[in-house]
Parts: sequence; C-alpha cells; structure tokens
Amino acid sequence: MSGSPAGAATSERRAGTREAAAAGGRLAARFAELRARDEAAFVPFLMCGDKGLDTTARLVDGLVAAGADVLELGVPFSDPMADGPVHQRAAERALRAGATIHRILELVVEVRRRTDVPIILFGYANPFFRFGPERLAHAAASAGVDGLLCVDTPPEEADELRLPLRARGLDMIFLLAPTSTQERIERVLRVASGFVYFVSVTGVTGVKPVAPAAIEALVRRIRKQTPVPVGVGFGVSTPEQARTLARFSDAVIVGTSLSRLVEDAPDAETAVERVSALARDLKAATRRAGPRP
Repeated sequence: MSGSPAGAATSERRAGTREAAAAGGRLAARFAELRARDEAAFVPFLMCGDKGLDTTARLVDGLVAAGADVLELGVPFSDPMADGPVHQRAAERALRAGATIHRILELVVEVRRRTDVPIILFGYANPFFRFGPERLAHAAASAGVDGLLCVDTPPEEADELRLPLRARGLDMIFLLAPTSTQERIERVLRVASGFVYFVSVTGVTGVKPVAPAAIEALVRRIRKQTPVPVGVGFGVSTPEQARTLARFSDAVIVGTSLSRLVEDAPDAETAVERVSALARDLKAATRRAGPRP
C-alpha cells in the first residue's frame, strides 16, 4: 500500500527516476531508439589525449563509423583509483600529451560538428571540482556533452556537481556494483539519469573478466526498479561477453580492450584500424543479442 513505509519509499523512488529520466536529451533519445529495435547500446571508452588529442579525434570518428551508440570520453587524472594498469598508463600518456578538460571540451566541439552520438565525460572529482562545478556544467553543455560520470563522487556528495549539470540539461551517471545493497540501489536510483553504470566485478578496470551468470539476476532486479537504462562495464572485452550481457542489460560498456589496442599500436592509423575492427564486432554482438526482458 502507498501509505506503508515500503510504499512510500517505492513512490519516492519512482518519482525520482521519472524526474531524472525527463531531463534526458540525446541520451534518452538514443536509448529509446535502441529499445524500439530491441538492441543494447554499445558504449566504448577512450582516454582522451592518449597518444595525442588528434589521435583521439580519429579514434572517435572510427568508433562512430563502427556503430558506437554512446561515447565515453575519459578525462585523465594522475591518481585514477578505479582504473587498472592499462588505463593508468593511458592517463599518464594523455597527461604528458597535455590533455586538459579545456582541450577535451574543444575536442567535443569538433566532434559535434560530425556526429550526434551522445557523449559522456568519465573522470574523477579532483579535476572536475578544480575546474568548478558551475563552470564545468556550462562549458560541457556548450560543447555538446550529454552527461558526466564522476567515479569517486557518490550520490550523498554529488549535489554540488549534479545540480548544476541538471540545470544545464546534462545527466549525471552513478555506479552500482555486485556488492550494492537494496538500500544502496534505491539511493542511487532516486537520482539516476542517463543510465546507471553497473560495475560487473569488484576491483579496478581490466583486471578480472566479467562473469555474466554471477550478475544477471541482480542486473535484472535493478532494471525492474527503474525506467533509467542499466549498462554493464568493467571486465568486458570480447564480442562473446558483449553478446551475453546484451541479453539482460541496456548497454555494454567496453574500455580496457580498446585502450590496450591504442597502447600497442605503432602509430595512429594502426590504432584506428584495430579499434574500429573490434568495435564493429562488439556492436554486432549487441545487435544479435535477441529479446531482452
């Protein structure tokens, strides 16, 4: 009953998620298109500035041509606590190459001239808050960013950043994990918008492979509680993994395997070729996912 504590909590949660979902623009439209086609989103991650921002721009174009549904652009930071060694090295290279939030937003402006694929900035509190929440929200929205994921800022501490983003029409994406309690799930879903990022493994990126059978029930349970899409990332590297995850999630997020290809490539042209080839296979896997309840 709605008058019970449980009913009140459910009503509050649904109201929060409806309000958050209403704020969506390109992200909401993209997920609606994919839902209509019974397809999961393919969301590739790139560390901006790895081997130079010119290389990042070429990689973005390659990913869009390969079928990327949403782009996740990493903002490099010197102490990336959630990232494994591959992304740590990518961040170090990007910082040495001079990647900053200002230059990354200039890249987004350039990319926006060529594509309407939604763009998420992925990063950490230190660079975001040093830039300034209000200033970041204004600059990101003006550049064409659609949302932001701040890895080390939980919902309880997020309003200083979330509210300016929301005022500019940008989504703030939050994390859930296999260890999340029901109380924690409800807390995140009250403020979730854009999509929820479900971290498939405990630990950092790119170290342990995802075990779909271990997380399927929880991901399905979360999806039943919110209209906001739920994407799965961390530990996802192969088309086979993507195909399995796409059967019970709304998005498949892939980063480390792409960053490794960039790292190992002898030049930008080779990096673009290799990343684009894997991206095509990953996107094909989400198309062949079959019905997703």
